[in-house]
Formats: sequence, structure tokens, C-alpha cells
Amino acid sequence: MKRCTIIMNPESGKKKKITTYQEFYDILRKYGYDTDIIFTKSKGHAHKIIQELDDNVDLVISGGGDGTLNEIVSGNLKRDRKLIIAPLPLGSTNDVGNMYGLDKNVYENLETLLKGKEKKVDICYINGTPFVYVACLGDYIDMAYNTPRNLKKKYGKIAYILYGLRQLGKKVNQYDIKYKIDGKEYIGVYSFIFISNSSRIAGQPDVYYDVKLDDNMFEVALANVKSRTDILRLLVLASTMDIKDIPGITYYRTNNIEIEFLNPPKTSWCIDGEEYKSTSMKFNFTVDKKMKMLVPRENIKDLFDE
Repeated sequence: MKRCTIIMNPESGKKKKITTYQEFYDILRKYGYDTDIIFTKSKGHAHKIIQELDDNVDLVISGGGDGTLNEIVSGNLKRDRKLIIAPLPLGSTNDVGNMYGLDKNVYENLETLLKGKEKKVDICYINGTPFVYVACLGDYIDMAYNTPRNLKKKYGKIAYILYGLRQLGKKVNQYDIKYKIDGKEYIGVYSFIFISNSSRIAGQPDVYYDVKLDDNMFEVALANVKSRTDILRLLVLASTMDIKDIPGITYYRTNNIEIEFLNPPKTSWCIDGEEYKSTSMKFNFTVDKKMKMLVPRENIKDLFDE
């Protein structure tokens, strides 16, 4: 029998709908796995768990949200022998799981993953810290990590909207930056910065129509909006257009960008839904392909080149 470890975040998503874990064992045994389930106890625990797993574990399933997946991937990258990761979405937004075509039925999702295919995936880095699908900065971005957990467990994705409505009266901050991309230097004033490797961000599907997760590239979107009206207009356009085609968006596809803030940013970066704290004013973004993920077959042709 093969060996599988599920790293399960019991705090992910709405109030727990899982009353028994026996079905997890039963499904995985059907696919030839003996299974251990390890529950996380605190923030950062998933990162530690995967680092301490035996090398003979054949599959690690991330049972949680995008933040849990980030911890598991980050811990995996510190291992000498990288393990194969599979994302089982249990969070409030689940951008990565939804991008792969997984839905709300956790047991059907598990079977879909186990019927899937191993693929090498691009992992992005901000100043050497890995992220799976997005690093972003700007007003309201803190909704991802500052929305109270009790609201997320009670209301799911709606909790972010409720939290965001409380901030609508705030002025939209703008940032003077200079950046270097593919050897060329630029300056500009922007309100929002998105570095991503995903077709889905913050619950919005098809942000980009042609993202590939194994092309050793990531997408850069810089937006200069000055008011709440501009933000709402951008959101409406993003629901119907590829973001790189929206007026007012500066877009690049690259494998490296250096961004320097001319004044200290007023907010933190958000990476994969969690706060990334840094006192630096310079940020270097890179990408490489150091690990494999087990992903559903459904969207492979759209999301991968190879």
C-alpha cells in the first residue's frame, strides 16, 4: 500500500460540515493508500508538519484553505526530498481549488484528485518567500487576512464583503514606485499591485484567460485607481474581461520583477490570503519549478503547457 498524509486545518471555512473522517480513509484505501490524518493546532503548524514527514510518504493532501496550502508548499520546499501535494479545498474562498475545477463536495473532490495527474508547477517567490498563486498590495487587500475568523466560519465568502464594507469610507492610497522588469526600468504611481500565477483571484474566476502554471512565468498587473467608484468599475470590468485588457491596467508576463517603494507602503503584502510582514521597501519576485502537485485532469489542458 502507498502512504498518504492529510494535513487537515479544522478551522478552515464555514462551520464544520465533516462529522466523520472515516470516509476519507475508505476512499483513499480504495485508491491504494494507507492514510494518516494530522490536524493543525495553530498558524504555521502545517509548515512544520510536512517538514517532519518521512520521505516514504507518497502523497500529502492539504485539507484547508489557500493559506493552509501555502504553509504546506512552503514547508515542502525546505525538504531535501520534495513530496507530492494535492489541494483539497475546505476554506472560505478556495481560489486554487476552484481554479482546478473542484467544487463544494469534499468527498467528490477527493476522488477527483486521486484520479488526477501529477504535474510540475511554478512556485513564485517574494524576497525568497514562496507563494502558490498571488501576492498583492493595496487598500482593502487586508480583507483576506483581517476578516475575523468567526465571521468566516459563519458566513463564508460573504464575511469578506461584510468586513470590506466597513472600510469603504477610507481614501484610496497610491504608491510611488520604480520597478525593473526584464532588464528595463520604469517609474509609476499605482494603487494596487498583483503578482499572480492563477486564473482566479479573490473569488473572481477568469481574471486571466491564458494563464499557464508550468511556463516559468507569472502575471503582473499594476492599477492606478483614485476612488471607490474606480474600484467598482474595475471589478465590474474584471468580471467580463481579461484583466490585461482593462484600460488603466499596466500588464506584464515575466519571470522576474524588482519593485521599490519610494515611500514606506501603508499596508502589508498579502500572499495566498495571509499577511506578509516586511520592513523592506524593495521586493524581488522570481519563479521556479521545484515540486509536483496532484491535480484534477479536467482543467489540465487549459492550465498547463506540458
